[in-house]
Amino acid sequence: MKSYSSGSEIDQKYVVEVSWADRWQVYQRLHELDIPCCCETNQPLQVEIANPLAMVQFWCVMQRFTACRPELIRILENSWHSRYQK
Repeated sequence: MKSYSSGSEIDQKYVVEVSWADRWQVYQRLHELDIPCCCETNQPLQVEIANPLAMVQFWCVMQRFTACRPELIRILENSWHSRYQK
């Protein structure tokens, strides 16, 4: 992920390096989450991160498309353990 414009520390726009096969799905999910993004023909995905919530949501979406299956399972198991072992 490369920053191509910056405002404050968190309010930045990024060019997202994601496979061309996954680019449209990532764009659609970010759009559903109301995270400003742009996905033009034969161009990389561009995303605007304006606040901490958008950053966490963006990270979660990217994990879904970039993390390997064992890593996703580990994240999910850690979430369950931390939630139900109180």
